[in-house]
Amino acid sequence: MMLTRMLVLCLSLVLVLLVACGERTAVDTAPAEPTLAEELIFYNWIDYMPQSVLDAFTAEYGVPVRYVSYESEEEAVQNVAAGIEYDVVILPPELLPQLIEAGHLAEIDYRNVPNFRNISANFRDLIYDPENRHSIIFHWGTTGLLVRTDLVEEPVTRWADLWDPRYAGRVGLWPISRSLIPIALKSLGYPANSVNPAELEAALERLIALEPDVIWWPNDSESIVPLLVSGEAIIAYGWAYDAQLAAEAAAPISYILPEEGTFLWSDNFVIPASSRNKYTAELFIDFMLRPEISAQIVNESYYPMANEAALPLIEPDILADPVIYPPDEQMALAEIIMPLNSAGESLFTAIWDRFLQVRAGE
Repeated sequence: MMLTRMLVLCLSLVLVLLVACGERTAVDTAPAEPTLAEELIFYNWIDYMPQSVLDAFTAEYGVPVRYVSYESEEEAVQNVAAGIEYDVVILPPELLPQLIEAGHLAEIDYRNVPNFRNISANFRDLIYDPENRHSIIFHWGTTGLLVRTDLVEEPVTRWADLWDPRYAGRVGLWPISRSLIPIALKSLGYPANSVNPAELEAALERLIALEPDVIWWPNDSESIVPLLVSGEAIIAYGWAYDAQLAAEAAAPISYILPEEGTFLWSDNFVIPASSRNKYTAELFIDFMLRPEISAQIVNESYYPMANEAALPLIEPDILADPVIYPPDEQMALAEIIMPLNSAGESLFTAIWDRFLQVRAGE
């Protein structure tokens, strides 16, 4: 009996020791708590995020945001592909597939971005990034014409009006490939995303014909509105934000969605694979998707966001503004700028390069 009790006691002690060792091992191998970055690098168009929002993120998390701007989407893609370190980048959907395929974008850990649930179903799981593995939509909106209504003889209603000889020398354009080539295509009655070689060649000839009549506006400027306010330009292309700036300037400038149909653009949050601060980058994106923060961005920038939970917090006059949130009949004519297939992308790039050579006088 005594021997049996001693055996039971020994077995119990061994069991306790094994459990203790197991617990110690679990503690020893537990993953380290993610740490916040000392700084977050945000790569974006110039003046494309209210400073008040960036300051609010810093105030809450103690992480300063270094805002780095680019002058063109092509520049942004080249820098991300080159591995230059950024933590969060804003890019359009048509440029994402090439970066994803090449492994230049990190997959998003949605455990750190729970506010993704606020994104409208219409803006999720789109063809350019199934399951949103690498991107989350930021802004979206229309592209239209800005017109000095007091300086035109007849109403401007079409993309083709950019080529009206009465406005020669007073047409303001941004040199953005994924806007200008679709504008030329739409003015000819072709789809904005055409990869038909003959149609793209016709668009090139169309742009070359317009080039001498253009005042080129630098991409690092906040808005093209000053060119219209001064009267140097009578007609230009732009976005809802430009229309709002024109209204604030009390200038007779109208924003028009052309009869041929507008095309919709969008921008997305992505995290480069080269980022060393992925956890902080995910917290930053999640912060932007909070209803009150998204509403603050819309109220200050006048660009829509796809955040359904933010709608009750957006200023009523902004929600009711057809320039910012167009009516259904105009949306029915809209095309979304989409990624091209590899052959189409190569042709598109070649067309744009040839146009740039003409611009440079080569």
